[in-house]
Formats: sequence, C-alpha cells, structure tokens
Amino acid sequence: MTTPMATTLTTSVATTPATTHHRVWKLGADIDTDQLAPGAHMKLGIEGIAPHCLEGVRPDFAPGVRPGDVIAAGPNFGIGSSREQAAGALVQLGLKAVIAPSFSGLFFRNAFNLGLLLLTCREAEVLRDGEQAALDLQALTVTTEAGQVLRCDPIPDFLLDMVRAGGLVNQLRQRLGRG
Repeated sequence: MTTPMATTLTTSVATTPATTHHRVWKLGADIDTDQLAPGAHMKLGIEGIAPHCLEGVRPDFAPGVRPGDVIAAGPNFGIGSSREQAAGALVQLGLKAVIAPSFSGLFFRNAFNLGLLLLTCREAEVLRDGEQAALDLQALTVTTEAGQVLRCDPIPDFLLDMVRAGGLVNQLRQRLGRG
C-alpha cells in the first residue's frame, strides 16, 4: 500500500537540485516512537495517527508541518518500540528528512523502508527552530541560515535508492516492472 506522501517524497528527492531549502522543526533528545505515533491512536491507521504525531511534545507540529519541512533533533531519535507507524506518520505528513546525531536502529531501518531520509549529523542541535536549512544530498551537508556547514555521515547507496523510490515496497515494484 502506498501513501500519497511517499509519492511526493519520491518525486522531490529524484527531481530536485542537489541543494534544497527546508523549514526546520527543532526537537530535543530521546524522541520516542510513542511520541511520534501515540498508542491511543494506533487503531486509526496512518491517516488517523499522523494528525497526532508529536502532540505531547510539539502540539503545533502536525497541524503546522508542511511537505518538505525537516526535523532537527537531539540524540536517540526514534527510540522505543519497533512500530513502523512512527516513521510512517512523518512520511504521511510530508516530512523531507530528520536530522539528528543518532537514531534508534529499528527506527532507522523503518524510516528508510518507508522512504524517509535520515541524516546522521553530530551537530544537528545547532539548527534553530523555524530557520531555513539547505540540504545538499550529494555532499551530505546541511547549511544553517548563518552559513555554518554541518557534515552528515555517509548513507549507503542502497538506502538512498530506497528513499528515491519512495520506500522499499515502491522500489520492489519498480524492479519488478509494476511501478
């Protein structure tokens, strides 16, 4: 099953120039999957979960996020359970990427499987809420409004290909000629 946002993400990553500008939503450390996909809403499906994404931490996030925005967070983003709806809610809302010093391993793989770009950047916390950050996906850098260039860890090509395809399922459909 594909989501409308997965298609949007596929188009944006595959066809935009190397450097793009995105509004930053600043979060702290240890954002867990229960904050991203609150358990009380799990029975609603991803369309019903997404409007509650981060409501306990940033009540303004889900109603205010726009396609192409990014999250800059502290370490341990996505800790907690293995629920893929945590990454799915961010994809559903149209998020371009999450930039953080570290991610939970399960969240990391779930995000890429769903087509969400994660940038591991030790200095992610210098990004400010509301600023326009420039992402260069070829150089794997993030540039702040003040001109500070933040270097991100390398991402294996197979994971970038997954993001470009809009997730693993879309990638498999394309490989099988059903996309």
